[in-house]
Amino acid sequence: MKNLLKQLLLAVSTMSFAVPPGASAQTAQRFPEIPLEKLTPDQKKWADSVSAPPRGANFKQPPYRIYLRSPALAERITGLSDYLRWNTQFPARLTEFAILLSARNQNVRWAWRSHYKAAIRGGLDPRVGTELAAGKRPAGMQDDEAALYDLATEIFRDKKVSDATYAAALAKFGEQGIVELISLMGYYDLVGMLLIAGNAVPPDDPEVPALQPVAR
Repeated sequence: MKNLLKQLLLAVSTMSFAVPPGASAQTAQRFPEIPLEKLTPDQKKWADSVSAPPRGANFKQPPYRIYLRSPALAERITGLSDYLRWNTQFPARLTEFAILLSARNQNVRWAWRSHYKAAIRGGLDPRVGTELAAGKRPAGMQDDEAALYDLATEIFRDKKVSDATYAAALAKFGEQGIVELISLMGYYDLVGMLLIAGNAVPPDDPEVPALQPVAR
């Protein structure tokens, strides 16, 4: 009996569990790619729609391959994304900064890497991105960036917005703008939660400052 128990313990200690190459059990990406031939008609229709210009998304990559699990929801949330990113009153500099604030709040590396370069192309000062990645209040923000940063920080951190911060945001963005910017950050909070659940870990990019841990 003792010999049998020893054999069982030895077998368990040497057992190999299947994990994708290059990943650990903790970082293995979930929601694996669905082969094209296995997509349902609804999944295929949505995948085709987001793969076409002007979006040109790769439905095999997060977060799109996660959205594929619910194509009816995917159609609705990508429509929301299209409006909030490209059809509001705000320049890319500010919309992408809002996305970075959401990614920074949740420490979502995939969203951060995807949108950092878009923010810089849109006109965000790279120093602002670098200091935000380090968990600091960036120096040298433009007035509208500072108003957005303060609004986002109080919502995420304090769970309330002071009168002074609201007044500054109202002066810069108006009521419609406040609603749209908060909705944009809220949408990317949704994206962030899906990416977190999916263990979506992007490859390193030396041109993108890494997110540093922030004390809570």
